Amino acid sequence: MATKPRTTVVSDDLETRERLVEVSARLFAERGFSKVTVREICQRANANVAAVNYHFGGKDGLYQEIVSSAIRTMQSTTDEIREAGAKRPAEEQLAIFVHTFLSRVAQHRDGWIHHLMMQEIRDPTPELDRVVKSVVRPRMAYLSEVIARILQCAPDDDRVQYSVMSVQVQCLALLNDRIAQFQPFPVTAKRIDAIAEHITRFSLAGIRALKR
Repeated sequence: MATKPRTTVVSDDLETRERLVEVSARLFAERGFSKVTVREICQRANANVAAVNYHFGGKDGLYQEIVSSAIRTMQSTTDEIREAGAKRPAEEQLAIFVHTFLSRVAQHRDGWIHHLMMQEIRDPTPELDRVVKSVVRPRMAYLSEVIARILQCAPDDDRVQYSVMSVQVQCLALLNDRIAQFQPFPVTAKRIDAIAEHITRFSLAGIRALKR
């Protein structure tokens, strides 16, 4: 019996791995980690039931790979915010933060990462701690620095932390599908500029009031 060349075997392994990642990302985003089985993933990916263990060491390892991919994408949003706001006045940095965040929400609202994060909020796994540490905390630290410059105080000042919370709540409320459907102005690509401008102006007014 002829043996497949090694290059063909490696190529087949990579294709199987990619299919497992693609299929599982979609399934985890639809139903959450606990409600998806390895057998279902392998059936959908047209892979041997042992493939998940072979490539990822099990379901947990596969999920960690999916979350790592999501983290890299979310970190790129923070990087984009930082780069766009570099050397700009703090007020402009706040506007860039809000607009970039909402633009990404509108762009990826139907994507698997958004839905995966909603699943993690509803039914958290240990991976949520990694998302908080790798994505949420660095992003909030940046926002704290921006608002602290507007208030001309230390980033750990209570006024800064309350302001960070207020800005985030306005943005995050638009992330939740159930809440967003009751908004008079849903987040769409056409409305991003107007919504981002309103949140920025509203937030700056409150922050300036705290400064006085």
